[in-house]
Amino acid sequence: MRPAQGSAPRPAAGGRHAVRIIGGQWRRSLLPVADRPGLRPTPDRVRETLFNWLGQDLSGWRVVDAFAGSGALGFEAASRGAAEVLLLEQDPALVASLNASRERLKAQTLRVQRADAIAWLRAAPAVSQELVLLDPPFAAGLAQPALAAAVRAVVPGGFVYLEAGEPLPAELPPGLTLYRQGQAGAVHFALLQKEETP
Repeated sequence: MRPAQGSAPRPAAGGRHAVRIIGGQWRRSLLPVADRPGLRPTPDRVRETLFNWLGQDLSGWRVVDAFAGSGALGFEAASRGAAEVLLLEQDPALVASLNASRERLKAQTLRVQRADAIAWLRAAPAVSQELVLLDPPFAAGLAQPALAAAVRAVVPGGFVYLEAGEPLPAELPPGLTLYRQGQAGAVHFALLQKEETP
């Protein structure tokens, strides 16, 4: 997948690529980006916009980064004080890389689990997360099933973030409303909020 304009990961020492955490306690720390088909870290300016929408302080929040990849979204949440951050990833090499980054940064509130993101969300305890981050591979057609699976896991008033290669579907899963949305090059991104129960 061609990255969005201006979003290519920057080279790191030894020719490897990396993205930098842009806010919080690990600001400017680098996360390695493996050369994997479809792996496309969220661009810096998109992450900056997302966390401006959410507020910079996520203290006490429980967060799931459901298609972790490089871990850029989940590490940003942990860097901003989230109480619990779970990174879900299927690729064993990426799981190892995420664990190495967690150990290097001494990220005590962050866990990495090898799992199918949608299956995990469908089985997760209901109303257990303040934020679910969804950035599935653009070509995989997972946006709709991932949104539907995420709804039950989020607390009323909580948020679901979706990043995709196409605009947000006109029809959202019941219980979700659009909070904010934007576009950066080929990347469409939206923050959705779960309706408060009466």
